[in-house]
Amino acid sequence: MKNVPEIKLGIVAVSRDCFPIELSQNRRQAVIKECEKKSVPIAEIQTIVENETDSLKALDEIHNNEINALVIYLGNFGPEGPTTILAEKFHGPVMFVAAAEETGQNLIDGRGDAFCGMLNTSYNVGLRNLSPYIPSYPVGLPDEIASMIDDFIPLARVIVGLRSLKIFSFGPRPQDFLACNAPIKPLYDLGIEIMENSELDLYDCYLSAEKDPRIEEVVQQMAAELGSGNTYPDLLFKLAQYEIALLDFMQENLGASKYGIFANKCWPAFEKFFGFVPCFVNSRLATQGIPVSCEVDIYGALSEYMGCCASLLPTTLLDINNTVPTDMVDANNAAASYKPSDLFMGFHCGNTPSSCMANHTMQHQLIMHRLLEPDQEPDITRGTLEGRIRQGDITIFRLQSTADAKLRAYVADGKVLDMDPQSFGGIGVIAVHELGRFYRHVLIEKRFPHHTAVAFARSGKTLFDAFKMMGVGEVSFNLPNSIYYPTENPF
Repeated sequence: MKNVPEIKLGIVAVSRDCFPIELSQNRRQAVIKECEKKSVPIAEIQTIVENETDSLKALDEIHNNEINALVIYLGNFGPEGPTTILAEKFHGPVMFVAAAEETGQNLIDGRGDAFCGMLNTSYNVGLRNLSPYIPSYPVGLPDEIASMIDDFIPLARVIVGLRSLKIFSFGPRPQDFLACNAPIKPLYDLGIEIMENSELDLYDCYLSAEKDPRIEEVVQQMAAELGSGNTYPDLLFKLAQYEIALLDFMQENLGASKYGIFANKCWPAFEKFFGFVPCFVNSRLATQGIPVSCEVDIYGALSEYMGCCASLLPTTLLDINNTVPTDMVDANNAAASYKPSDLFMGFHCGNTPSSCMANHTMQHQLIMHRLLEPDQEPDITRGTLEGRIRQGDITIFRLQSTADAKLRAYVADGKVLDMDPQSFGGIGVIAVHELGRFYRHVLIEKRFPHHTAVAFARSGKTLFDAFKMMGVGEVSFNLPNSIYYPTENPF
């Protein structure tokens, strides 16, 4: 993907000066060997930190190696002051892990006490208001530490990506879409830039791309992607012009940021002036790691981008749309292990990337057609990518600011089932265990909007940890039926 960071990971070992420094050195080298076995790329920083001067020396070595995510490894008890100074001055995502004792044959000179040292380090982390990643059980043997480091890479990619991200929005939200509110301050608190523009700005940059020599090439790419689903070949020229306009706008306006995403107005006035719906273009940009959210959903676009960074796969934004009729559930074995209340249909007009669909074809947007050109052949409402979303593991999730600028999030792993939705749009039947309770006591209770971001891989663990590292105070997930939500009636 073009629009997500590459993580260059480094590992620094720390050592308390009353412990043998060789313990940290030898254990760090053992971790490096295990990382090599697991094909986990990581640079070995030679400086071992025993004091504050060592921290500065290690930072110079880190800078020279162009490290953008750091593992701090307690090979023994470790000096919590210099250790956390290193984390504080690094200014990138940091992971803390510690060495377990290897054998009962060497617990005199070879005992490192890193299990104990991790406690002191965590206390100092709190004093400095740091937000590092500390695994669920952060102490292990070298092969276990290597696995923890591997888990850290997608998490680091999310954090690095957000700190260099700019969101481009075009237009206000459609009427009666207040649920997609977007307070700006929480974005700044996360280090994210935003550039808000009008629909006229969008139309102006679209007109500026007219007769661009690249249009023909993009048309050919679109036709190849659509294959037999290229039902409106004449429309591709307008869509290609629009795609070029968006990409050029992003490159010209990134400024100090490295990565860009969009939250764009897409109806109802859009169609009258542009002459199409933008869904297919939105799906193509999402394939490149540049989500374009519908209906100026700024936090929806941000959520999608987090999913891209976590999974290195395209994401989509879907309405948590409608229930699945019981006759469809009863007739389909794919739903046999789920209750009807565990299921919903995830739908949107046609913005889901073709790689995430079981079948796809370009269509017109039925709802907009009813509104904008009833009793006519579709014209300005053409341009959706419709079909059935492919079956497989997914994660639904969202980061959202409340109206009073407080961040909250949810995440739940699930599946797209092998079921025909028997409806229109980009659509799939989605199963999430205990969805009914989650819907009532999280999505409704905490006033999340109807859009959910969808990652096409099991990404819940990474996204949950990312939300916590970002300082999101309230991260909800679907509880098993043996545990009550705080507002759930136990009777």
